Amino acid sequence: MLELRRHFGLGMVTALVRIEGRPLGVVANDPSHLAGAIDRDGADKAARFMQLCDAFDLPLLFLCDTPGMMVGPEAEKTALVRHVSRLFVVGATLTVPFFTIVLRKGYGLGAQAMAGGSFKAPLFTVAWPTGEFGGMGLEGAVKLGYRKELAAVEDPAARQQLFAEMVARMYEHGKAVSYATYFEIDDVIDPAESRTWIMTALRSVPPRPARSGKKRPCVDTW
Repeated sequence: MLELRRHFGLGMVTALVRIEGRPLGVVANDPSHLAGAIDRDGADKAARFMQLCDAFDLPLLFLCDTPGMMVGPEAEKTALVRHVSRLFVVGATLTVPFFTIVLRKGYGLGAQAMAGGSFKAPLFTVAWPTGEFGGMGLEGAVKLGYRKELAAVEDPAARQQLFAEMVARMYEHGKAVSYATYFEIDDVIDPAESRTWIMTALRSVPPRPARSGKKRPCVDTW
């Protein structure tokens, strides 16, 4: 394993790895920084690395553990939308095979960015049993989606109890095993099976075509 740009974009880990002799690139969220939320620098780092792997025909493995894109006034001052959108633009133009394993959190657009724009885009999208899914942070989703129901409860203690029950219900529905029953992902796997899934996918990929010139005219400056 060779990690690139360790001290830039701390919320993303980008590395060149070799598994059973097969080279590929890895993009992983680092939940020890901003809980894994994708900020401007992390998005740029991942997008550039994706371009690099695509230019040299290296398959990509995404390891997803993110609560989504970073939000808030301070994040918006960094032109966040413009930067994180690059993940979707680059993901949509990838010509190399790529795969996604959801280790824990898989929320919102951040999770989709870790799958080339959609959980249906990778050759496979699987989750460990610890996987959690949702369109956004579940507490915020309950506050927005059930605002009227919560406001109708006058007693603060009862309102908080109802809120906790709603959040718990959404967490239960968002668990990986439940999510897989709706065919949103391909499977829920034992973490020990991760290598088998990766190698099976790599072996099933057809040989890359012969090329006489550059695949990409340039890769963003690092």
